[in-house]
Amino acid sequence: MIYYGKQSIDTADIQSVVDVLNSDFLTQGPVLEQFEKKVAQYCGAKYAVAVTNATSALHIACRAAGLGKGDVLWTSPITFTASANCGRYCGADVDFVDIDAATYNMSPDELEQKLQQAKAKGRLPKVVVPVHLAGQSCDMRRIQELSVEYGFTILEDASHAIGADYLDTKVGSCAYSDMAVFSFHPVKIITTGEGGMVLTNNEVLYKKLCLYRSHGITRDAALMTHEADGPWYYQQIDLGYNYRMTELQAALGFSQMDKLDEFVARRRYLVSRYDELLQDLPMITPHVLEGANPSWHLYMVRVDFSKLQMNKVQLFAEMKKRGVVLNLHYIPVHTQPYYQDLGFKQGDFPQSEKYYEEIFTLPLYYGLTDEQQDDVVAALRDCLK
Repeated sequence: MIYYGKQSIDTADIQSVVDVLNSDFLTQGPVLEQFEKKVAQYCGAKYAVAVTNATSALHIACRAAGLGKGDVLWTSPITFTASANCGRYCGADVDFVDIDAATYNMSPDELEQKLQQAKAKGRLPKVVVPVHLAGQSCDMRRIQELSVEYGFTILEDASHAIGADYLDTKVGSCAYSDMAVFSFHPVKIITTGEGGMVLTNNEVLYKKLCLYRSHGITRDAALMTHEADGPWYYQQIDLGYNYRMTELQAALGFSQMDKLDEFVARRRYLVSRYDELLQDLPMITPHVLEGANPSWHLYMVRVDFSKLQMNKVQLFAEMKKRGVVLNLHYIPVHTQPYYQDLGFKQGDFPQSEKYYEEIFTLPLYYGLTDEQQDDVVAALRDCLK
């Protein structure tokens, strides 16, 4: 069976974890800091804070941005629910900005129009979360220009996009944002098993992120309310969480970083191959924004099923019979029952809803062979003939 995504683990990765198992620290040791520095240096950011997963990364990033009750967070409807839920965790309201019909990322035109309307109502967002869907950067230069004009914090949800490039910078550099978040889930480009990371160039935000990651506790004398009682002393100065990444996860991530460019190169090759193999089929292949070079966590195609003899459910079933497991990224968040209960309804974001009706995800991962990719395309061709 060919699945849509799969991790790639080699002997060097295994040895890296074994070395930690034989060390003095299984958590809160030196490997975590080494991993953080390695990712920050690769991306060109000053600071990185590793956590349990990208959801917790989004959460503490929102806390660091000061998001709270009475505030508003905006994100894309086409994302995993965590991109919106992080605002709700902080007690804030959430709203959405419809996608660009070509890139499927947050539309800068829709964002600008919505900001104009929000300003007139006195209800501007405090945080905007552009989502780099499939590993392709949003139009961050335009979004940053709008943030300067309207005064919101930019938190990039780059969960899909480690290794990607945008305007001669690495995604994660925070050249066009206040913070950026990566995911290291097993189907992502590199993995720590479960894990996430927040990057920033702002020292104030960095210190807050570190605090919220670990219970709101500090041993920094400069942050304490009085002189320490002794070398054992710490203070809880805010409400934080236990979002610490273990040394085992960090060791795996540290080793995986050595292969990141190789992983991305292979994904880019497979994407170019898909583009060529699928060009005569009745579907729309991915569009790349000018100035962006995606790292391609996912490969999604669009099909107008109204013009076919088969619907999407039937396609998924027929492909599975042929040994290929498809997926779908994503169900528009505003159509989920939780968000419908908050007042969102069908028809609110038409581009996102049309996208959902037509999109599906083909297998794409480092270990996918040319022959397996040929099998995927042959199965798809057979189903759609």
